[in-house]
Formats: sequence, C-alpha cells, structure tokens
Amino acid sequence: MGVTVDVHEVFKYPFEQVVASFLRKYPNPMDKNVISVKIVEEKKDVSTGIIYRRRIAVCQNVVPEILRKSFFLNSESHFLSFGQVNILKVPNVQLEEESWFNPQERNMAIRSHCLTWTQYASMKEESVFRESIENPNWTEFIQKGRISITGAGFLNCVLETFASTFLRQGAQKGIRIMEMLLKEQCGAPLAE
Repeated sequence: MGVTVDVHEVFKYPFEQVVASFLRKYPNPMDKNVISVKIVEEKKDVSTGIIYRRRIAVCQNVVPEILRKSFFLNSESHFLSFGQVNILKVPNVQLEEESWFNPQERNMAIRSHCLTWTQYASMKEESVFRESIENPNWTEFIQKGRISITGAGFLNCVLETFASTFLRQGAQKGIRIMEMLLKEQCGAPLAE
C-alpha cells in the first residue's frame, strides 16, 4: 500500500543562503537522530555548472522498541514474522542523498532513499529548493516522500503509519532547524 508525506515551505531568505544552510544542517543538537552526514562523491559539470553531491547519513533507529522486539525475519519465507533473526533491531539506519545544485537556474533537486531494510521497506523522498515565484529573494522548498512496507502482513499498515508520523515530524523539525540556522547566519528574514 504505502503512505505519502508532502511538505511545502517558503523560506524568506535568498536561495544561496538557504542551500548553504541545508548543506550544513546536520548533525545538529536540535535533532539527535542524525548522527553523521558524509559527502562520498562531489563533482561539477563544467559545461552546465551543476554540482552533483552524494551523501550518506547515519541516523539512529527510531523504530519503537516494542516493534523491534516483535518483528523477525523468517529465513525460509523472507517475511517479517516471529522467526530467528530480528532485522529491526539495528542501532543505526543509513540514508543516501543525491543532489544536483544548479546555481544558474537557482534550484537544487534532491533525491534520497533508505539503504537499510531495502528488502522489506522502501523510503524515498524527492525535494527541490528553488527561487520563489512570489519573491525572487525567497526560496521555496517542496518535498514529496513515500514509504511502503512489505512482508509484515497486516502489520505493514502499523509500521507505515509510524514511519509516516515520524517523517512528518522530522520534516517539520528540519524546517525549524533551517529557520534557526538562517536566522543565526543571515539575520531576520527578508520582508516582502
């Protein structure tokens, strides 16, 4: 089945400042779930000026302990059930993020997905930062995410609901962190 999460925010700061803050956002004491973010690849297309980055984030496993104790991988059927190997009981989860920063067109596209539990869960996000249509000194942020769990039978829905709630709250926390960083580094937001 799967669930979706959509976020739309306008930062009243110029595009370049918003992107710089996004790239410095984690790790941050306001969100202890993100342990580290490492750039593993970065290259610039000299003909277009587009900068490609690939980063790996290590995050704490936020699946509640009650769910971690309940779901096991049945090694014969490859479904989550009561079996021998508890696949949810890992301390950390890895995410891969790819971004394409286009300074000429003033936009940055981002695509991220979970590298952990890929056989049983799919978490994908697509985001964009772009110059706002309302005001060229503001930046629009649009994010669409989708989570789907397979192999847990009727409990797929429980896990998807938890993941959806966590991602919505995480997106709002990420926006608050961005606003705090922007205010600290750039001052008050730009007026209309």
